[in-house]
Amino acid sequence: MKSRIAAGLLAIFLGALGIHKFYLGYTKQGIITLVISLFTFGIGAAVMQIIGIIEGIMYLSKSDEEFEFSYVDYQKCWF
Repeated sequence: MKSRIAAGLLAIFLGALGIHKFYLGYTKQGIITLVISLFTFGIGAAVMQIIGIIEGIMYLSKSDEEFEFSYVDYQKCWF
């Protein structure tokens, strides 16, 4: 069972690097996020960080059951 609090905090603070994606088992999406951040010279990293903050807030605003169903069982990758 993955912790929604851990996933949310990772998304908010390390979202530009896709660490929350790796934590949730979304390796492909984590690599995409990391590559965009590293190879777009800051602009992509800023965009990915904003997306990470949004995802982190979404993770934290769900109940444990909703989070588990949506992001662990169902594997909803983005937003």
